[in-house]
Amino acid sequence: MHRLFVALRPPPAIRAALLAATGDGAAGVRWQDDEQLHLTLRFIGEVERTQAEDVAAALAGVMAPVPTVRVEGVGAFDQRGRVDTLWARVVPAEPLAALHRKVDQALRRAAVAPDQRRYLPHITLARLARRSADPAAVARWTEAHAALATPDFRLEHLLLYESHLTSAGARYEAVARWPLG
Repeated sequence: MHRLFVALRPPPAIRAALLAATGDGAAGVRWQDDEQLHLTLRFIGEVERTQAEDVAAALAGVMAPVPTVRVEGVGAFDQRGRVDTLWARVVPAEPLAALHRKVDQALRRAAVAPDQRRYLPHITLARLARRSADPAAVARWTEAHAALATPDFRLEHLLLYESHLTSAGARYEAVARWPLG
């Protein structure tokens, strides 16, 4: 089985700015490293090899302009009242939402069910352990980084990643790449 997702990778200078905003080894917080920083367009999940090949073939046909975006602010996702993810907001959302729709349409041709969740362009900066994350520290971090911003940047390639889950967290491997534009 292959655990796949489709993403865009910010350029090195933007990743460096995001890493500068991350924290230390606070209890219960696992900060993303440079190799993990990406903007997910669509999580696919586990598929057999033949379907993975169909996914790659379908994505190769996606035609879209290169989005020019910027980071503006931070946020947090929670489940059942507990924050589990810290992220940086990417704007403007519409060019990315349009690309998300094109990717979703291509994936349907590869027998991947459509995404039912609302799309929110973001770059995950940290994952939090459910039981040991300190809510006060999370609140302090989000307040301290509310004005996080970058200059405009271009996301020039669509990437298909395979996610390898390990005890130290996920490791991402780009398995295919296509230019946008």
